[in-house]
Amino acid sequence: MAILICGGAGYIGSHVNKLLNKEGYDTIVFDNLVYGHIDAVKWGRFVEGDLMYESDIENVFQKNKINEVIHLAAYAYVGESMNDPEKYYYNNVVSTINLLKVMHKYNCNKIVFSSTCATYGEPESNPITEEMRQIPINPYGKTKLVVEHILKDYNTAYGLDFVVLRYFNAAGADPEGEIGESHYPETHLIPLVLDAAAGKRTDIKVFGTDYDTFDGSCIRDYVHVADLAKAHLLALRYLENDQPSNWFNLGNEKGTSVLEVIDSVKRVTGNDFKVTFSKRRDGDPAKLVGSSKKIRKVLGWEPEYNNIDTIVSHAWNWYQKKVTELLI
Repeated sequence: MAILICGGAGYIGSHVNKLLNKEGYDTIVFDNLVYGHIDAVKWGRFVEGDLMYESDIENVFQKNKINEVIHLAAYAYVGESMNDPEKYYYNNVVSTINLLKVMHKYNCNKIVFSSTCATYGEPESNPITEEMRQIPINPYGKTKLVVEHILKDYNTAYGLDFVVLRYFNAAGADPEGEIGESHYPETHLIPLVLDAAAGKRTDIKVFGTDYDTFDGSCIRDYVHVADLAKAHLLALRYLENDQPSNWFNLGNEKGTSVLEVIDSVKRVTGNDFKVTFSKRRDGDPAKLVGSSKKIRKVLGWEPEYNNIDTIVSHAWNWYQKKVTELLI
């Protein structure tokens, strides 16, 4: 019996893969390497393939007994989704239907799906709970919500059991320094600020200083990637115990502002750098913080690394290691 991790060569997927192997699971990483990295697949078996091709998926299921699936594979750039929605609907939705079709054919009926807080759009209030209305404001969030609806329909029609995990802001790196965050292009705040601290950027831009927050900058909920991985492990065990399909926010209930992140990077690295203040970007809510009350109660999830300096420290350690390896 094996766990198929779709997108397991990516940032979050590689951390999930490491933890599952540590816990004794047999994993198969399925990734097309468009955004994933083969050097992040240090555990389990690797199969290069694309969910857009049903034959690639069927090949894995023909050769292996797949017990459960973790589906993290998706395009996830909000701005790009606004400019090219067709790319996002085709990749994120059609590819998932291909996966579910093959799972149904081979009687694999348990899946953990990576969703996003972007399904909520502009929140009614903070912290955001799972019962709040979902009205996404960009195609990326819409594709994830479409898949959530598809999973519910598959549950009703075919008995598919699922857990949906709605991420907030994944951050940090493996505490042991074996894997970390590498995006091309990079859009996440902490790696961008680390670039400025390392002198690879002339400055770091802060978009908006007049939000209705305590310091005028946007507030987001940063969750350590190792804690995200732990949530996937708990979700698998939940499904293995034949519990009903469910959905959970993955937040810390603790927001950190852009300016607080910048201050943390300065503390951790000991480096100063230029900060440039710019006007707001369209579509940036002032505050996005997720309630974790439900996942704590139902799955027993407890984040271990919820201090921003700890998150930044692990990210900085990985950043320095990555730069050193590039220089060798």
